[in-house]
Amino acid sequence: MTSAQGTPVRVGVFGLLGSGNIGNDGSLEAVLGYLRAEHPRAAVDALCGGPEAVTARYGIPATRLHWYRGEYRTASRAGSIAAKALGKVVDVFRTAAWVRRHDVVIVPGMGVLEATLPLRPWGFPYSLFLLCASGRLLRTRVALVSVGAAPIRDRATRALVRWSARLATYRSYRDTHSRDALRTMGVDTAHDEVYPDLAFALPAPRAGREPGPPGPVCVGVMDFHGGNDDRARAEEIHRRYLDGTTRFVRALVQDGRPVRLLTGDACDAPVVAAILDAVDSPLVTASEAASLADLMRETAAADTVVATRYHNLICALKAGTPTLALSYAAKSDALMARMGLAAYCHPAREVDADRLLAQFRELELRSAELRRILTERNQDAARHLEDQFTALTTALFPTAAPTHAQPLREAS
Repeated sequence: MTSAQGTPVRVGVFGLLGSGNIGNDGSLEAVLGYLRAEHPRAAVDALCGGPEAVTARYGIPATRLHWYRGEYRTASRAGSIAAKALGKVVDVFRTAAWVRRHDVVIVPGMGVLEATLPLRPWGFPYSLFLLCASGRLLRTRVALVSVGAAPIRDRATRALVRWSARLATYRSYRDTHSRDALRTMGVDTAHDEVYPDLAFALPAPRAGREPGPPGPVCVGVMDFHGGNDDRARAEEIHRRYLDGTTRFVRALVQDGRPVRLLTGDACDAPVVAAILDAVDSPLVTASEAASLADLMRETAAADTVVATRYHNLICALKAGTPTLALSYAAKSDALMARMGLAAYCHPAREVDADRLLAQFRELELRSAELRRILTERNQDAARHLEDQFTALTTALFPTAAPTHAQPLREAS
């Protein structure tokens, strides 16, 4: 695709990409697939957390999101505090200079408008605000595409998120809960649409396991300490989560079930190590999945999945595998409801191994029925994401709307 002057349209992608979070990278992969299919002549690059990883994996130029390389390390000494503060000032100019070089910037999915995990306002919310403010000042179109949002109690974080959303050119959400959250924070969402998470646009894995004797169970774990409002009891929440999940895995092993431990972020490794050490059985193994495609293959080969991370759930659901969510936020409940499995959510903050095991057994009894439901819901998600990409082309690339564009349908 080219601009009116005949030069390739310059598209930037922005976010905590290449930083070890498989779900975030999956959202990027989905948007790159769309750009390569619909706008193959666009010149694409990234401003992201892990530029080396993004360039190596996706073959696009990438720039580091923060000037100060220790941005996500706690600053305890005067020198590091001063460097971090200086970085906030330098990033104003770095972000604006990067935005200026683009016609369009896309923030691909991710929970960029929520604080369901510990988050400081001067971290990513500040970076997102700089992006959207620069886009408005420099007349670069900024799109928040199928993003997640949630009510935010911290005043500074809420203000940055609200203004980021207001300044964006285009907004869509991955569930109605996200759109409602932005509306309660003072953003006019009357013209915003809801579509499935971008990961549902990724290629589906091969058909799942053939019927037979009880087979493997994938258990997706997380370095879970609660959310932004749980800092005072973060360690208590983590201990309860780890203890309940470990007891559940041990019960599966006692039933002779192979268990495959999944993660979604590099920070989850200590939880895997703790469970392997506590259960100490050859039936329990750890996946080394490095992408959502890898996770989808793992979940497609399982009888059942029990998972915490949002994109672990998406991988299992897209693979058509009956899934039980250890839910830590409303986004997980909304996802499960959308896919027809609302009854199979269990609170991650209060994991009760006995009750979780009872839910798991009920889920397995309904396996054949639930697989049929998931097939139908996945087809529906694919159709709605076609609408998302058509809407995105219309909003961001008005001179290149595809000839096969279909009328927009409400996807909420």
